[in-house]
Amino acid sequence: MKGGGAAAMVAGDERYCEAEDRELTVRKTTLFSPGDGLEAYDHRTGELAFRVETYGRGGVCGGGAAAGDLALLGAEGEPVLTVRRRRPSLHHRWDGFLGDGGAAQQKPLFSARRSSILGGAGSGVLVDLLAPAAGHAAEFRVDGSFPRRCCRVVVAGASGGVDDEEGAEEVVVAEVRRKVDEGAHVLLGRDVFVLWLRAGFDAAFAMGIVLVLDRITGDELDGVLGDGMLEATSPV
Repeated sequence: MKGGGAAAMVAGDERYCEAEDRELTVRKTTLFSPGDGLEAYDHRTGELAFRVETYGRGGVCGGGAAAGDLALLGAEGEPVLTVRRRRPSLHHRWDGFLGDGGAAQQKPLFSARRSSILGGAGSGVLVDLLAPAAGHAAEFRVDGSFPRRCCRVVVAGASGGVDDEEGAEEVVVAEVRRKVDEGAHVLLGRDVFVLWLRAGFDAAFAMGIVLVLDRITGDELDGVLGDGMLEATSPV
């Protein structure tokens, strides 16, 4: 599928938005704690696109990052996003910042939280893109289950303008699914999965959503996000 159309959006940097649909193979490099150690490779080239590191555990990044922050790094090791838990927060809120998040009075790019302080399988996750690089605000929804590696990010009202409700339709802009070994035709474990991106959708922002889901829902199979459980506000 080619062409981003109205679903194209730049959250942080247009370098991470490609003209064609894209697939990343995401691999967990440690299974001891959710969010610790992820690597994402471009499916076409096999080259490293992103990796995730936790500040304060021997990482190479510094700046204004705090211990426990999650760093999304680019292929050359440059900090792209920093995801930080907000404390105190009954809703398990996480904020995402551009770069290492250390700039003075830097506002978060996005914020994510549980919709209920009770948590559990029936609890949703809300995400707001607070400071987009370009474009109009839009609402996103994640359907499915991240722990089962079967969920998708949907943007509502992608075909028309923000005031054209009659022409609005839902468009899938990203999807998480299980990885299949193409040679052996075997379904791989949940520590390796595919992140599919529609043309024009910001891959770094999509990885930020993956980090938030991994931290909030973890890998427990009862941590299921039902239809309409996650929403985001972002430009398209």
